[in-house]
Amino acid sequence: MSHLSWQKSSFSDADGADNCLEVASGTGGLRHLRESDDPGIVITTDAAKLRALVLGVKAGEFDHLI
Repeated sequence: MSHLSWQKSSFSDADGADNCLEVASGTGGLRHLRESDDPGIVITTDAAKLRALVLGVKAGEFDHLI
């Protein structure tokens, strides 16, 4: 995974904490996710599933979990 170019939101460091999600594009249309404070753990999915997750988060579908 060291060959990936990781990106994080410019909003991630707004509070000075290092607790953000980073995303990288991989071969075959795969997307990789990791937390900046624990970069050794990576979750891999495809673009369509990541899009569904982001839309669900924005719509509040997971608010009951927090």
